[in-house]
Amino acid sequence: MKSFSVVRSDRARWAPGLGVALLLAAVSGGIAGPSVFPTGVTIYEPSRAYNNYVLFDGRDERSYLIDMNGNDVHTWPYSGFPVEMIDPAINGGRRGHVLLQKEPNNYENETLLELNWEGEVAWQWGPKAPDGRAAQTHDLARLPNGNTLVLSMRGTVPKEISALPVKDQMIFEVAPDGSVVWKWVASEHLSEFGLTEAALELLRSPNARRRSSLLTINNMSPLGMNRWYRAGDERFHPDNILIDSREANFIVIIDKRTGKIVWRMGPDYPGAFDFSALKNSRQVPRPVDQISGQHDAHLIPEGLPGAGNLLVFDNQGSAGMPNARLALFMGSRVLEIDPLLGEIVWQYDAASSRRPIWSFFSVFISSARRLPNGNTLICEGMNGRMFQVTRAGEIVWEYVNPHFGRWADHDTDSGGDLTNWVFRAQPIPYDWAPEGTPRSERRVAAPDLSTFRVPQPKPSTSEQPTPEQPKPEQ
Repeated sequence: MKSFSVVRSDRARWAPGLGVALLLAAVSGGIAGPSVFPTGVTIYEPSRAYNNYVLFDGRDERSYLIDMNGNDVHTWPYSGFPVEMIDPAINGGRRGHVLLQKEPNNYENETLLELNWEGEVAWQWGPKAPDGRAAQTHDLARLPNGNTLVLSMRGTVPKEISALPVKDQMIFEVAPDGSVVWKWVASEHLSEFGLTEAALELLRSPNARRRSSLLTINNMSPLGMNRWYRAGDERFHPDNILIDSREANFIVIIDKRTGKIVWRMGPDYPGAFDFSALKNSRQVPRPVDQISGQHDAHLIPEGLPGAGNLLVFDNQGSAGMPNARLALFMGSRVLEIDPLLGEIVWQYDAASSRRPIWSFFSVFISSARRLPNGNTLICEGMNGRMFQVTRAGEIVWEYVNPHFGRWADHDTDSGGDLTNWVFRAQPIPYDWAPEGTPRSERRVAAPDLSTFRVPQPKPSTSEQPTPEQPKPEQ
């Protein structure tokens, strides 16, 4: 097997418990962010943005399709982890069908649903699943043959690391009648992921059984036809499946026919990129440096700029076995990578938009998708922010999720902390929705932040300002 993997730096690493601390701080508002902020569309340049719908999961147990002005053009009464609209080209021409979860518990859900535009159940999978429940988490995909790939969480006992059950992850290919026609189990391939003996020892520790899952595979996408396969590279067969592990910092391709890993990037990378020397850390092309806690790794589909390259949201959240050393100034990145050369060919971070590097940061969840005009739709999931950037890094559309809900894992006494996080955002072409679906494309100019203020109440008669008091801003 050919792979791209380089040796990890021996420099100092993050403290072992920092990942959990960062996650809890992020969810509870401990990482930078105002307590009051605008929601909805805050920036929109119609002539420079790629105009389409956007689909995402709300925290109020609903799924939303919005237009470029942030109008809720359609909703479904369930959410997903993620919610995904099915391409009509592989769904018999049916428009507006989505895959999502019936139950709100992302890790223990029993039923996977396909709903039509009217919210009616077109297909479901759960009772015929192993143990009578789908247990779908982090990803799913409808295939051109009509089957559905489901990333699922199950308990297994991998003898090489544990005598007790661990939260393992599996991929099922499910036929329309609910039967499983192909299965892949993550723990059966531990020797193929490039994990060191030190990493395996960490998996054997009691703490490993308390992880959200063994390796936290948060992404699963069939490769589809691509230029590497057309050139004769069988590792990139269209049926093969790309996954990534958030916990272990690797991205791999699974050979669908054998189940073996045939391409790998990570888990070991050169040392942390240096945000204190941004000129050097952002020059492209350059070898891939330290990726950590990544999400939504996939090959850019044919027909889009950069087709065949790997696009990944590099969270730069605490991850790795042991935890990777990260840059002093924390910020996330979106990377476009040549998968044969192992080189970064394009990068977006906050500095690309002439902003402080820490102003774009999501330590968990999130996504990035290439658009037909060369822009990239980015979901800064932790903050519920979705935006489009040009190749040069200019933000031409921005939206902040106004649909809040409770995060119950942290503060259960009060029902959980209020949050608007979004797992993933999917760009939806206009012709994927039923004909006649409304849309709006009116320009939204961003205000001058140095003068923008929340309107203040007018003073009462007894509160009229004296000469020594400045008048309240209106």
